[in-house]
Amino acid sequence: MDNARGFADREAIVSEGTVYTYGELMAAANGVSRKLLAGKGSLREARIAFIVPPSFEYVSCQWGIWQAGGIAVPLCVDHPLPSLRYVLEDSQANALIVHPDYEELLRDTARELDVRFLPLEAFSSAPNFAVPESPAPALRAQILYTSGTTNLPKGVVTTHANIEQQIRTLVEAWEWSADDRILNILPLHHVHGIINVVSCALWSGARVEFLPRFSAKTVWEKMATGAITRFMAVPTIYFKLISFWEQQSPEERDRLSTGAQRLNLMISGSAALPVPILERWRSLTGHTLLERYGMTEIGMALSNSFRGERRAGHVGKPLPGVELRLVDGDEQPILEEHVPGEIQVRGPSVFREYWQKPAATAEAFTADGWFRTGDVAERNDGMFRILGRDSVDIIKSGGYKISALEIEAVLLRHPAVDRCAVVGLPDEEWGEIVAAAVVPTAPNPDFAAISDWLREQIPAYRLPRRWLAVDALPRNTIGKVTKKPLKELF
Repeated sequence: MDNARGFADREAIVSEGTVYTYGELMAAANGVSRKLLAGKGSLREARIAFIVPPSFEYVSCQWGIWQAGGIAVPLCVDHPLPSLRYVLEDSQANALIVHPDYEELLRDTARELDVRFLPLEAFSSAPNFAVPESPAPALRAQILYTSGTTNLPKGVVTTHANIEQQIRTLVEAWEWSADDRILNILPLHHVHGIINVVSCALWSGARVEFLPRFSAKTVWEKMATGAITRFMAVPTIYFKLISFWEQQSPEERDRLSTGAQRLNLMISGSAALPVPILERWRSLTGHTLLERYGMTEIGMALSNSFRGERRAGHVGKPLPGVELRLVDGDEQPILEEHVPGEIQVRGPSVFREYWQKPAATAEAFTADGWFRTGDVAERNDGMFRILGRDSVDIIKSGGYKISALEIEAVLLRHPAVDRCAVVGLPDEEWGEIVAAAVVPTAPNPDFAAISDWLREQIPAYRLPRRWLAVDALPRNTIGKVTKKPLKELF
């Protein structure tokens, strides 16, 4: 927010067709602060939940909560009521700011939970008094909730200092400038959209444009006309953009591709990027998508280079200010290359705690302060390759540790496979067996033939023993395949 004062007359946000300057954004955020404070000096880390679609109003609410000394708790606009209620209860929210589209959904719940209900329209006018100086770096700033794929979601608490470090790291590594323009199509209850896109852009004096609903045609048009200079998305979005491009005439394909080549950065994250998608996108646009690795708890930790090598299937090297190591089952550092181990991270970007869960917080860290990510990777020529999450993507079968992501990457090369996901299923003899769910390119796929082909690509112990044809893979709100419900399909 302090940076914004130096960009007062620059364009900050394009939302619903309206252009807002940094000065207008700061004025709106100050109005939110005044309304929340109601004459008090500080909110003293009160939890302020808000459910607002990605927009100018979203950012003004977030900044206003921070300016008033509160903890911002963004709610996912696509979550059902039970999920929203869980976050309100678990965070012990003191107040809830509600966009008109969600007032009817949440009014009764707020009353039942005794949460102060604040319609967004209430912030159109606010008492005129001075707002506090910028909050102290050590204060809690935000609670984001984990996806809860194995247990109930946990509230990840980050301080203002944590968030600033995460932003500074990416602004340096990805060479953000005030002349950049980025289109946000990502949900804003997740670190990818909040930090990597919106916060990095606004820290730099750049411009963010919000797209209310994803449209492949609109995204391509923004690229083709030069309206944006950089773009970030999840793999499923790139898949949809490729599909749209392939449906166009040769002349239109040339126009779209030529425009996309002018962007200075394209990033894929939040889920593993299949190599065929990376290669196809490169053939269409000339861009090798920059892959990176991060988590809600740590921000971004690894990234391919902005200017140097971007290696397919790898997520690069540790970012500035990030300490990262691989450890074995006894938590001893792995110094050799090509040896799998758990990723552990330490540094000022790492979160403070899980909200009101001291035992879970203590369990998440080693005695000397390393955060246990639970993700398994290996180092290849100094660059890291993610093998999967130990509890989800690492299948323990017959004494082997098998990476589901590696099998998926090979399967996607088969012409009969459109999309796929691999899981481990309990088995009395083997511990787990490998199972593959496939979205086929045509009805009635011949899984025996696919298995024979796969036998030539990977060792026999990695071959799927169960197959399932599905119309779609279950995904969460950021496009990542959710493997617990996928296992249930078997």
